[in-house]
Amino acid sequence: MTGMVFVFYCNWAVLLCLSVQAYENLALHKPAWQSSTWRPSFPGLSYTADRAVDGQYTGPCAESGVGQTTVEWRVDLGAVKNIHHVLINHNGWPSGWALGFSVYISNTTNKEDGVLCFRDTNYTRATIPNPVNITCPYHGRYVIYYNNRTHPPYPEGYRPYTVIGLCEVEVYGCRSLRNYGENCSLECPQTCQDGNCDIVEGTCLACRPGFIGPRCME
Repeated sequence: MTGMVFVFYCNWAVLLCLSVQAYENLALHKPAWQSSTWRPSFPGLSYTADRAVDGQYTGPCAESGVGQTTVEWRVDLGAVKNIHHVLINHNGWPSGWALGFSVYISNTTNKEDGVLCFRDTNYTRATIPNPVNITCPYHGRYVIYYNNRTHPPYPEGYRPYTVIGLCEVEVYGCRSLRNYGENCSLECPQTCQDGNCDIVEGTCLACRPGFIGPRCME
């Protein structure tokens, strides 16, 4: 599995297909950490945090110790990146452990320093998708997965404890904060502060002194 997503456009009348490179998986093989790791009684397998960014959708996966009241997993993208969406592939066993999870984007290892881009408040064991595709159009260095069982009572279907069970976490976006668009080929307006802009619309997050407007053109 590669770190890229490819979209294929085909003209079957002339049997011509063009491959367009889209957002890149910025998390592939990046350093990862988790709050605890399951230690099986049999040797030969590991369930460490890096299993969730190894490009493999099958096990062994990143898994925490059982019976946890709070769990946290994160990947370090190496620098602040322009993120578009996060794809989370749970191990599927059992879905009740995963219900209620959250995803944060942060510039530090502390989720409270970042932004909450998703919190599950509606999924059930029957409806939670796998993988989960979460739109997170933010800038950040760390993508943090979090879950807890600290405030009972819980909704129907929730397990009383939670675990990490992540077979793959993919973070799609642009390597450069100065690029945007589906194939990261468009450049942010020069008048954006630090040249940074929204990954979808190309609107500036802030303007250089003397400029105003969504694209700092006024």
